[in-house]
Amino acid sequence: MSPETPSFIDRLRASGAVVSVLAIVAAFIVGGILIAATDEKTTSATTYFFARPLDTLAAAWNAAANSYAAMFRGAVFNYDASTFTAMIKPLTETLTYATPLLTASLGVAVAFRAGLFNIGAQGQLILGAMFATWIGFTLDLAWPVHLLLVILGSILGGALWGGLVGWIKARTGAHEVILTIMLNYVALNLLAYLLNTPVLQRPGSTNPVSPQVNGSAMYPELLGDEFRLHLGFLVAVAATALVWWLMNRSTLGFEIKAVGSNRHAARTAGINTFKVTVLAMVIAGALAGMAGAAQVNGTERFLTESVAASIGFDAITVALLGRSNPIGVFFAALLFGAFRAGGVTMQVATGTPIDIVLVVQSLIVLFIAAPPLVRSIFGLGQRKKRKPRTPGRDAAVAATAGGDK
Repeated sequence: MSPETPSFIDRLRASGAVVSVLAIVAAFIVGGILIAATDEKTTSATTYFFARPLDTLAAAWNAAANSYAAMFRGAVFNYDASTFTAMIKPLTETLTYATPLLTASLGVAVAFRAGLFNIGAQGQLILGAMFATWIGFTLDLAWPVHLLLVILGSILGGALWGGLVGWIKARTGAHEVILTIMLNYVALNLLAYLLNTPVLQRPGSTNPVSPQVNGSAMYPELLGDEFRLHLGFLVAVAATALVWWLMNRSTLGFEIKAVGSNRHAARTAGINTFKVTVLAMVIAGALAGMAGAAQVNGTERFLTESVAASIGFDAITVALLGRSNPIGVFFAALLFGAFRAGGVTMQVATGTPIDIVLVVQSLIVLFIAAPPLVRSIFGLGQRKKRKPRTPGRDAAVAATAGGDK
């Protein structure tokens, strides 16, 4: 093998996808240790650890394994259920939870590719949800047309909120992190205000809640009334494919990556960095706004102040885990949807606090942010490169060795 040809292990060391997978594995291992450390049977067995150490190890293993098995039953496949519908329902719940998270994460990923740290998916989602809700309950149209207008409205709302950040950033140089954080607060308080005015408040109600959107504005259910999975999931999959094409096959995608790699070099090469910055944030906001429609017009049916939950912030983690690659983001969103769907089952079945899910998610971010740590844990540290041997060098060494005799 020539020195220039990297080995399989070297390719593994350099692979970002492998680091992401190992970061997830490491997070689950640490999470399992924490589950075992807080388990009553495990702590009880530690009192006689030196007499029967295997009892402590077995109790720790059972605590972690039972918790993760319960999470699997609640997120992927319930093998204890008596009917096929009940068996596959956890998977449909995972896909339902992943739907808004996926499009919001794609928005964060597009901004990352442009060198912009978009913390504003939360606010962009809220604006998209407000537009989608208002269109959903004020208009009375046939189903395909009404739903299409809802989707376009959510895209418009998020695009306006994201585009505002892009324009201010490109025009003034203001930092996008500060802008998006502040606009998150503006969006949240604007929502709270409008839910207490006739614009969005349900007539006759004193609570900050909107009217229910019309049935023609709802995403239809894909598998019937027994499941919550709706057409919005297929829309999110289509958005993933579109973003992949945008980033890998279009001129705009090339310009976005060029600006993200080196803004000054891109400007020197003739790329309009002002336009690219604004368009990147418009696209990011539009994708996050679609998540608002998935929330209201997919599952909730009406708008409240908690419509965004933690989706906008989870989207940052998902984009990091997926390394801003649309395919990677897709699978990362499924993983986090599984966390949310399976966490409740884990808590009910084993008594393990659902907060452990947040701990595992946070550990994933920690390990993703420290690839050398992950490689060291799993023995994939960089090997020292040896200088290739040359005939001239070998001859010199041999001559030196002969002269010393």
